[in-house]
Amino acid sequence: MNTPFDEEPHHRRPGMLARLRASFLTGLVVIAPVWLTVWLIWSVVGWIDSAVLPLVPHQFQPEQYVGINLRGVGVVIFLIFTVIVGWIAKGILGRSLILFAESVVDRMPVVRSIYSGIKQISETVFAQTERSFEKACLIQYPRRGIWAIGFVSTTAKGEISKRAETGGELLSVFVPTTPNPTSGFLLFFPAEDVIMLDMTIEDAAKLVISAGLVYPNEKDPTQPPE
Repeated sequence: MNTPFDEEPHHRRPGMLARLRASFLTGLVVIAPVWLTVWLIWSVVGWIDSAVLPLVPHQFQPEQYVGINLRGVGVVIFLIFTVIVGWIAKGILGRSLILFAESVVDRMPVVRSIYSGIKQISETVFAQTERSFEKACLIQYPRRGIWAIGFVSTTAKGEISKRAETGGELLSVFVPTTPNPTSGFLLFFPAEDVIMLDMTIEDAAKLVISAGLVYPNEKDPTQPPE
């Protein structure tokens, strides 16, 4: 039996296999994000090329001139075409054509549901900055004493603001779920119950997605980002 006067046993140094394993895991942490990012970009570019290049006339295919398959040409063509379509859609003629096409789609029962759903998703994902969240915040949810990160979308208006039993300003707060922040809850809080955070929307989203593992300031999570 050990006594208080016994010498503390020396810690054994990790063996060669343990050191190799630690080095391998460290290498994975460094390589995996880079490799996955490159692979994802490469795959998306290839997918766009395979969808766009078959629509380009044969005489205009880049392979006819350089002799090799240049990955990314379809992306360039897609970007140019999208910019042109967006420029036309902003004009009077473009808006008129869109309204006419949507009125035709509204008469098609199945197509109407699919189109309206995809349009709502597209408008949400590719919305301009004026429709983005205003601030990240901290609220007590689902009960007092439990804190959750939320995103302030706007000030409540209309019937919601009038019928809510609060004397002050009411804020619309989106509370995301982890690790999928695209789903969550829309809650309305009195402004005095909402604590605005200094961290950006992006940093708050990283915190939610990582389940609390990635803080804005990794050196000192209690301080705002440097």
